[in-house]
Amino acid sequence: MIKTDILIIGAGPTGLFTVFEAGLLKLKCHLIDALPQPGGQCSEIYPKKPIYDIPGFPEVLAGDLTRNLLEQGKQFEPGFTLGERAETIDKQEDGSFIVTTNKGTQHQAPVVAIAGGLGSFEPRKPAIEGITDYEDKGVEYFIKDPEVYRNKRVVISGGGDSALDWSIFLADVASEVTLIHRRNEFRGALDSVEKVGELTKEGKINLITPAEVTELHGDGKIEAVTVVKEGEATKLETDHFIPLFGLSPKLGPIGNWGLEIEKNAIKVDNSLNYQTNIPGIFAIGDVNTYPEKLKLILCGFHEATLMCQAAYRIINPGKKYVLKYTTVSGIDGFDGSRKEAPKAVVQAIN
Repeated sequence: MIKTDILIIGAGPTGLFTVFEAGLLKLKCHLIDALPQPGGQCSEIYPKKPIYDIPGFPEVLAGDLTRNLLEQGKQFEPGFTLGERAETIDKQEDGSFIVTTNKGTQHQAPVVAIAGGLGSFEPRKPAIEGITDYEDKGVEYFIKDPEVYRNKRVVISGGGDSALDWSIFLADVASEVTLIHRRNEFRGALDSVEKVGELTKEGKINLITPAEVTELHGDGKIEAVTVVKEGEATKLETDHFIPLFGLSPKLGPIGNWGLEIEKNAIKVDNSLNYQTNIPGIFAIGDVNTYPEKLKLILCGFHEATLMCQAAYRIINPGKKYVLKYTTVSGIDGFDGSRKEAPKAVVQAIN
């Protein structure tokens, strides 16, 4: 039985930052994640993707953000159960919870913080006949390493932030980038839309709208796609086809824990520091929902900070916590020294 103060379900950015905020309150954390390494989507799906809305970082790669968060929290010696999915939860007579993974590992804590991001997720695949035959043979739904596309011809399909951001990024990597969207209007950030327009004028992006990819061609790997624009079909040679239509999130077993669910997200009370309908269980980051919710990493950090304050009161009833600023008190480990992260964790994220 692994015992801790706060059991965190999900080792993405929000979960990792929770370790730091809890550590300032002298609370110990243990994290469970179904992925084999910390970082969530940032490490599994787009480790090389730049992120622009982290305070103090005009630009930071998703993988670097994960490494920085691990470095920030390592002094508080968090525990990790990686490659295992949180399966069941049982409340004990003393008010604590026992969470058991799909591999039978049991964890006990008085506070559970669900920071599962989008939960388990699958890419939304376009309805193109035979697309699965080309998966990992030129068809990719995520971009993990942009260098794979160095000096290659790339066709990206989609109209959201991911399609726009990767088109912009790969314009200086690939030999040819084509962005295809079924509408003339995009759903992404306005500055990204404007940047794509500028790169199109410069000849660095081939923008085709409104249009759709309807067929894939190739002998054993992608060699071309058929693009239909206003009823006219054109065959476009390419080395890679990347449909970026977003993710289909699923809460998985957490959805059976008796929590109040709304549109595949966990309802929380933001006046109670993001507590769910079950006292002692909180949900923070993209996995939760409440009025005016914004799915931003920044907001997840804020929610984690307030949740830790509530956790402190649950774990230390009647004990008053006096807020100390790190600029005054500094940051020490539990025995006053900084700790190294577990070697397995460092190796996994590297």
